[in-house]
Amino acid sequence: MKAIRVHTPGGPDALQLEDVPEPEAGPGEAVVRMEATGVNYIEVYQRKGLYPLQTPFTPGAEGAGTVVAVGEGVATPRVGERVASETLKGAYAELAKTRATRLVKLPDNVEGRTGAAVMLQGITAHYLTASTYPIQRGDRCLIHAVAGGVGLLLCQIAKRRGAWVVGTTSTPEKAKFAHDAGADEVILYTQQDFVAEVKRLTGGKGVQVVYDSVGKTTFDGSLDCLAPRGMLVLLGQSSGQVPPLDPQVLNRKGSLYLTRPTIAHYTAGPGELASRASELFSWIEDGWLRVHIDRALPLGEAAAAQSALESRRTIGKVLLVP
Repeated sequence: MKAIRVHTPGGPDALQLEDVPEPEAGPGEAVVRMEATGVNYIEVYQRKGLYPLQTPFTPGAEGAGTVVAVGEGVATPRVGERVASETLKGAYAELAKTRATRLVKLPDNVEGRTGAAVMLQGITAHYLTASTYPIQRGDRCLIHAVAGGVGLLLCQIAKRRGAWVVGTTSTPEKAKFAHDAGADEVILYTQQDFVAEVKRLTGGKGVQVVYDSVGKTTFDGSLDCLAPRGMLVLLGQSSGQVPPLDPQVLNRKGSLYLTRPTIAHYTAGPGELASRASELFSWIEDGWLRVHIDRALPLGEAAAAQSALESRRTIGKVLLVP
């Protein structure tokens, strides 16, 4: 089969399309023929060696497709069923496998590309708004990178839960997408000081929660945007790793909360992954949660897909199609 391989960490050209053996389903596992694969920023870090993996490796964990083989002890899913997952092993490939318990069934009227686009970012947006900081009606929230894959979904779900939403983004084009997703206000951080704007828009009160996927360049400002006892949810570091923090800073700025969540800890309970995915898919079926796919490129163009993501030229989700 065809798969993307990284032999030496480096730039986008480290992503090479090669012939590799097909995966085999071990006990408790299932093999999926990929219909679409989600491209995520963590794979950029892995390609660069910032998150070291044993080489050679095939990137990717998110995608959707059809089950073609199951291992010993697997009752569900069955061969022929359409599924999606965020824990596939080597999803930048024609075939990938994972534990059968980490596969969720795709409803008949949810397209494979849509399923691939929401398994990681959609479930992330779900747990961030329902569990990490359960948004209540009337809450004020700030979403950085609001036109990104997670940001657009976060915005829609936060509005559905009754929040007032302000987002940051880089261009007027992206701002329009954010407004269409329900954002009440959008700050162009390339032209405006987002801290000053948040304070102005909230009458100096700040927001109850900040969802920050940018990291290094926004972290200090995010803290300054919070109301007393507000929460900073750090969910990524696209601009670089946040330096160590003196906990007394949280005290001085208003008894603030800081958390660095990860999807594994919010889908670990019995049925938690299936429950979140089921609700997510029902929202898509109902039509109010819209999934924007920026581009879907052939598998062999993985370098172009990651380059587009890394340059922040994308709006919504980037996919690879084997």
